Amino acid sequence: MNCKMLLFDLDGTLLRNDKTISARTMSALAECRKRGLLIGVSTSRSEANCMTFLQKLQPDLLISSGGALARYKETYICREDFSEEETARMISAARSVCGEECEITVDTPEGHFWNYKQDPLKTDPSWGGSIYTDFRDFSHRSLKMCVEIFCPEQVERLKNLLPDCDCARFSDGEWYKFTKKTATKERAILTFCAVSGISAEEITAFGDDYVDIGMLKLCGLGIAMGNAIDEVKEAADRVIGDNEEDGIAEFLEENFPG
Repeated sequence: MNCKMLLFDLDGTLLRNDKTISARTMSALAECRKRGLLIGVSTSRSEANCMTFLQKLQPDLLISSGGALARYKETYICREDFSEEETARMISAARSVCGEECEITVDTPEGHFWNYKQDPLKTDPSWGGSIYTDFRDFSHRSLKMCVEIFCPEQVERLKNLLPDCDCARFSDGEWYKFTKKTATKERAILTFCAVSGISAEEITAFGDDYVDIGMLKLCGLGIAMGNAIDEVKEAADRVIGDNEEDGIAEFLEENFPG
């Protein structure tokens, strides 16, 4: 395989449903590193919210907040953020369309903020470090806003109010992410390629959700998880086992044996 980097989405892909990386997968990744392959992560989670899972992995490339922030080795290579004023307008637009009590999350360079009606830490401790706010007086630059929207008509109205944003849906609920038009996983990958000398053709990418489709199409080999939505499987070059059955480990052991 003409591969120099393995690039993984997190939730539903590299992570099992209990938000851990299996020992078998970690062992397979270690063998890939011995062969000289770089390891990358490309996720919609904020950088701060990723590190719970990545302390042991220590990826060479980390694309976070859906492509709004990217770090290669120890250097940030792209940052596509909104000003404090733009962030306030986005939150105001979401509330005007979806109601004052709509649930919102915002990634900032410093952390992940939310106004859920129920504390997410009670059901998913992996969100440790996330910060509650009512967003009434929110004054931070932001990388990404997510909004829970149940009505397709409201989605279109909000997209029209935020024409400079890239909007994508997550399949595990009624959540939509809004980043800058220039902040996508595939744009961050192209920035990495420009600074590293590795081409997109030399990257093998793994994903499972709508926001991964562009990434899988861009890279030399796009791999959908067995648990991926149908649209991702259709866009991928290959479908492997699911995230609960060590699909990634099995693929790596087959293609990059120790």
